[in-house]
Amino acid sequence: MKKIIVTGCNGQLGRAVNIELADKDQYEIVNTDIFEGDGITPLDISNVDNVLKLAREVKPYAIINCAAYTAVDAQEKDVDLSYKINAIGPRNLAIAATDTNAKLIHISTDYVFEGNGTKPYLEFDKTGPVSVYGKTKLAGEEFVKQFADRFFTIRTAWLYGDGKNFVKTMMRLSETHDEVSVVMDQLGSPTSTYELAKAVHYLLNTDNYGLFHGTCEGQTNWADFTEEIFRIAGKNTKVNHVTSEQYSAMNPAAAPRPKYSVLENYMFKLTSDFMFADWHDAIEKYMKDYIL
Repeated sequence: MKKIIVTGCNGQLGRAVNIELADKDQYEIVNTDIFEGDGITPLDISNVDNVLKLAREVKPYAIINCAAYTAVDAQEKDVDLSYKINAIGPRNLAIAATDTNAKLIHISTDYVFEGNGTKPYLEFDKTGPVSVYGKTKLAGEEFVKQFADRFFTIRTAWLYGDGKNFVKTMMRLSETHDEVSVVMDQLGSPTSTYELAKAVHYLLNTDNYGLFHGTCEGQTNWADFTEEIFRIAGKNTKVNHVTSEQYSAMNPAAAPRPKYSVLENYMFKLTSDFMFADWHDAIEKYMKDYIL
């Protein structure tokens, strides 16, 4: 029985990873989160002693780090907490993974790039984060490289799953609004946590270590994505396509958003036969399975 420590188990990806591995007899999941709960071991990943203590007790085959501080705007003022969770946390998990000879799967983000590209970012492209969130997540990546012997880092983007997310926000707004204004000039790849969890599972039993991009195939913008959500749900809510500047005037944000955050899953394609679903197919499945 392979023991797997999952951090951030109450988050969208943590839940999806649990679903993906639930019926696999070879795994025993040790769920952890910052808050104690039924069947959940409380763990503050920013405390290296606590992380090492748990890892030495469990002796895991792998640690899957789904924990992150993702409130992008709040982090512009809450810099210390951002570094604690997004940088020191992964460092501690990497130290613990090496100490117990475990594999580490760490989740990162498109925000490590400047976000002004014109073609999909490869794993080999230069990073250049402009927000505190992006800078701390990049620091986390660097710590993982520095301290983990065997690791997979997966950068993802535009995640939605079981929890607070863009899809549910748009569905909620459609109940009370005849029209919504959504940004049309930010490009990315909406990615289902269930597709990402499949990628995590795929890598788990390989020695194909390194840095990967992991998003659903294809690209769109937030406004067109919203229209697709409403189409699948049979909603008649009108989507007003607005620029980032127009949206910011209506809803001021502390942190800059990337205009272009399309990631190319280049390493998956170079080194494996794993393919993510097209974003159209993934959102349709998600809507039918979890929303409608």
